[in-house]
Amino acid sequence: MTDPSLILAPLRRLPGLAALAADDLEAMPLKGVAHDHVRLKGRGLVVRIPRWSQQGLDAAANLTYQAAAFRRAAPSGHTPEPAAVLEPQPGLPMGALVVGEIVGRPPRLPADMPAIAQALAALHRLPLPDTDARPPLASPADPAAATLDLVHRQSVHFARTGLAPAAAAAIAEELSAAAAVRVAAPQPVVLAGTDVHPGNFLIDAAGKAWFTDLEKAQYGNPAIDLAHASLPTSTLWDPDVAAELAPDAVEAFLAAWAAAVPPELAVATRPWLKPMRRLTWLRTLSWMARWTADGAALSPGMPDRLRAHLDARAADVLRAEAIERVRRDWRAER
Repeated sequence: MTDPSLILAPLRRLPGLAALAADDLEAMPLKGVAHDHVRLKGRGLVVRIPRWSQQGLDAAANLTYQAAAFRRAAPSGHTPEPAAVLEPQPGLPMGALVVGEIVGRPPRLPADMPAIAQALAALHRLPLPDTDARPPLASPADPAAATLDLVHRQSVHFARTGLAPAAAAAIAEELSAAAAVRVAAPQPVVLAGTDVHPGNFLIDAAGKAWFTDLEKAQYGNPAIDLAHASLPTSTLWDPDVAAELAPDAVEAFLAAWAAAVPPELAVATRPWLKPMRRLTWLRTLSWMARWTADGAALSPGMPDRLRAHLDARAADVLRAEAIERVRRDWRAER
């Protein structure tokens, strides 16, 4: 975990923070795998300190990407406001991003899923920039194909996790079937959060959901967000959330989102819900295979309790029984 004292000097160089004292910096409990967070007491600000880039970007590119993502998402009213960038420097090799503090609690599922649907809808309703105005955020021409390509790149990690034969066979079947899926309808494109598992949201005192981690935001298919927010691989990931949604809770979540976006977006997204649920599940499953193989090296120094939970979750979702339970969603249609 980053020593808060290392960011004191660069923070003091920011407007309005010259008098910042060491006692004003409060290291927040480590929750995710890629960032440390330091709270500036009494300032309404939090410093996001990358530990590594999940997208494989260098320090400067990672900061530029995240700053742009927070800036683009801020008009939704459901994400923290970006405040400043601390460039990479000695003691802060990945730099840091200063954002507005969100005071809230972890979501309680399924009760808070409608609030999460509202937050996603607010993000997805934002005006879509022209293609040449979307960088540095990714904007694949075919979001489904880009997701499948990511799945294939990450799938090399399955062989490194010691999968049981039944699990390996089921995953191989899913990879083959996903590659063959074709949807005739054109894909809707929105600003998507991408890594929208419920643990990346906070619920404020008014019950409003705030999406706090925009590291992987991009312009893509909203069905990816709807899948990632509600799949068990996501809802069970964070130990402070850890709940599996019943089918009727998933349907209620999807209905709440559809009622909160323009009707034409809801209609355009509907044909993609099942195909992108399958692809997003494979994307998460292959990432968890990577975590199983490389997690200790990717994110050293994590608290034992958190690492034990995340390792156990990754191991559980890679079991044949867990794989079969999830893919019943689309296999039932055969």
